Amino acid sequence: MQTSTRTWARTLAVAVAGAIVVSGCSAKPEATQPPAAPAFTPVLSVKELMENIVDPQADYVFDAVGSDVTPKGIVDITPTTDDDWTKIQRGAYVLAESSNLLKMTRKMAPDGVANREKGGPELTPAQIEAKVKENPALWNSHADTLRTEALKVVEIVKARDAGKLLAAGSAIDQACEACHLDFWYPGDREAVLKDRNSTAYTGPPKK
Repeated sequence: MQTSTRTWARTLAVAVAGAIVVSGCSAKPEATQPPAAPAFTPVLSVKELMENIVDPQADYVFDAVGSDVTPKGIVDITPTTDDDWTKIQRGAYVLAESSNLLKMTRKMAPDGVANREKGGPELTPAQIEAKVKENPALWNSHADTLRTEALKVVEIVKARDAGKLLAAGSAIDQACEACHLDFWYPGDREAVLKDRNSTAYTGPPKK
């Protein structure tokens, strides 16, 4: 009688355990909501982004090589120390990351800021913003080109190949101007390209 009772108890325990396993396998996982996208609040307008971040960092690349006329003659400028190379690398990295900042929706200029020259070749902030909204893919492609050219400078820094810095700086300058010709002063395209094709274009002009 005891053996029969124990056998029945074991059988019942196995059946219950099996039912639990089957129930667990067949249960559907609860649907999870995708995490909410983080909210970004731009602090700077595009104009301020250029003036305070993009332009100053680009100068580390533009000014890395060149020639300086002094009372003692012409002095060639080229990076020679680790500190020199670090400044160039930091500038290139900030330029590359700035391409993402440019893709964020933000005002073109602070409120109340107009063109420096009324009736000049530059479009107004409102006109620029309208062009960006009309063709955001073109705007983003220019930002992508900036990132690509800036990252080439990072590789040049790693290789300590100063001979390639002048051409790399020119490529960044032309990437910036290509965007300007599409969105900032498109009316000057013909004159700018004519000037570029008629002169030896080796490096960005000093501001």
